[in-house]
Amino acid sequence: MRRTGILILALLSALLMFPLSSGGQQGCIPVYAKSEKDVAYKAGERLSFSIHYTWGILDADMGVAQISLDTVRINGVKAFHCRVTGSSIRIYDYFFKVREDFNSWFACDGLAPLRFTRDTHEGKYFAWNEFNYRWDAEKPYADAVVRTSKMEEKHLQLPLKTCTADLPALFFYARNIDMSRVRADVKNPMSFVIDDELFDVYFIYKGKCVRDVKGLGKVKCLEFAAKLLEGEVFKGDKDLTIYISDDLNRLPVSFGAPILMGYLEGRLTGYSGLKYEFSSLLKG
Repeated sequence: MRRTGILILALLSALLMFPLSSGGQQGCIPVYAKSEKDVAYKAGERLSFSIHYTWGILDADMGVAQISLDTVRINGVKAFHCRVTGSSIRIYDYFFKVREDFNSWFACDGLAPLRFTRDTHEGKYFAWNEFNYRWDAEKPYADAVVRTSKMEEKHLQLPLKTCTADLPALFFYARNIDMSRVRADVKNPMSFVIDDELFDVYFIYKGKCVRDVKGLGKVKCLEFAAKLLEGEVFKGDKDLTIYISDDLNRLPVSFGAPILMGYLEGRLTGYSGLKYEFSSLLKG
């Protein structure tokens, strides 16, 4: 993969590269719902995260990220609009300034991705994506405009597999996972598009546990491991571990991954507008 944001892509990788099943079509997530009234979230949901970095004597929170969900209409279709933003904490801007802004629009009923934009600034590097999905074509594709500091603007058509999506849309689709159809310790494929490429990765469900999340408390979780993409940040030979709340919300509460220099961790620090009670958060 081309250069990826230390903060936001780590977050997205953790949030999004999880629950798929080997059953059904390859790369498709087995879900219990695709209609707005039955999915695990609603318009108005807000999630906040802190990104922590450890390397040698360095042990500190270095970034923050937020996810918001609202509804809009695109060409007459009611759609969820997800926005994911991330940034380095101001004191670290002097060393490596990061600003990330991902936007995804997907149908409220059916959850098919409709549009995606990415605006990334990492030090001297930048990347811009704009995708419009053409599912009604004989061979579905994403009509894409991509430019980066290393590549002049390109207009291209990215072929889509049946269940391919951008990362934010994939995250919200996956939160409706039907756990009765997921087996432990089995590699399960998935795919997503970003920049000018389509990537195939996999995840493994590891089982249930209780996770003590700093500032949040103990949470009953579902544990997953996802194979990382080797590049300028991730090692590629290690798994990312993510812990998802074991309740109807399926919130990402904690995640961690080894990177080329050190270890990156994230944790849920705030939430509002949840559709269901956060019942996996243990009291006392």
